[in-house]
Amino acid sequence: MIAGEFAVLEPHHHLAVMAVNRFVYATIERTTANGLTLHDLNLQDLEWGYANNEITILTDDDRVRFVRDAMTISYTYLREQNITINPFHLSIRSELDDETGIKYGLGSSAAVVTSVVKAILKEFLIEEPMPELVFKLAAISHVKTQGNGSGADVAASSYGGLLQYTSFQADWLKGAYYHRNSVTELVEQDWVYYSSRTIIMPRNVHFCVGWTGKPASTAKLVDEILQLKIDKPAAFESFLKKSDEAVADFLTGVNEGNIDLLLKGVKENREALATVGRHANISIETPLLSKLCDLAESLGGAGKPSGAGGGDCGIAFMPTKEKADELMEAWEKAGIKALNLRPSNAE
Repeated sequence: MIAGEFAVLEPHHHLAVMAVNRFVYATIERTTANGLTLHDLNLQDLEWGYANNEITILTDDDRVRFVRDAMTISYTYLREQNITINPFHLSIRSELDDETGIKYGLGSSAAVVTSVVKAILKEFLIEEPMPELVFKLAAISHVKTQGNGSGADVAASSYGGLLQYTSFQADWLKGAYYHRNSVTELVEQDWVYYSSRTIIMPRNVHFCVGWTGKPASTAKLVDEILQLKIDKPAAFESFLKKSDEAVADFLTGVNEGNIDLLLKGVKENREALATVGRHANISIETPLLSKLCDLAESLGGAGKPSGAGGGDCGIAFMPTKEKADELMEAWEKAGIKALNLRPSNAE
């Protein structure tokens, strides 16, 4: 998440989100019996079946729920297209976390769901699935499982690159799903709140990501910020206005190649997030995230928490490669892990 966090949860408020070069791999092998292997969860050769419009996986492990729902939505869509689905074994492997299993907060559930949807569609559709179809099916699945969220991480996983995005609104999509006549009808109808378009980062700005070593619960932080709408509506409206101004400056800076304006937007968004966190009595910008941002600013760039905050990753934009390298060295000395990430198109 680059700019516009939390505000994107409200209708028509823009967010910038970027896909990075860490991937989830979903592999399908035609077999005589259905099977599922989740390498990163050490779950091997689980049996699964489809009945009454639902996938059932034979395990008590609740961690399979995102995969189960992604399979259900994809399977249902294909059946509605009158496509025969022969038995297959699905294997999923992630490189989003490090080798020791440390989670960096890179939107793993969204990437897993998107990879499952795309793998199943690619295997059984005659033509290559369009990114919008992958996105919509994955978004339906992710909201079905998680219940909230903007879907921006699903969009990044589906389209790749840097996107200007407005959310479909989770409550709208949940209602549309449970009142649907078919998944196909839901995919093909107009998603009135949703928009997405690719934008191009200027070449002369350098993107850095640092991990603060503290995982955060996005769903919990989202619920606490949205509670502010009820408890302190004026503070919430002020946040939306400041976030919109920050995102507008960032996007204009990107589109015009105006690095000063881009950096101004990042700084404004940092301040908007910190302020709304104080109003909600939660720590979006933890002490180490503050250090991450302050170091970026001291070297002529701009930094901010990425996503819901409360830990996990912060990002920075720097005006030169030399300053970016200097920043990552400074982060390491401050106890912040500099991640070797760069923007990526969808694979």
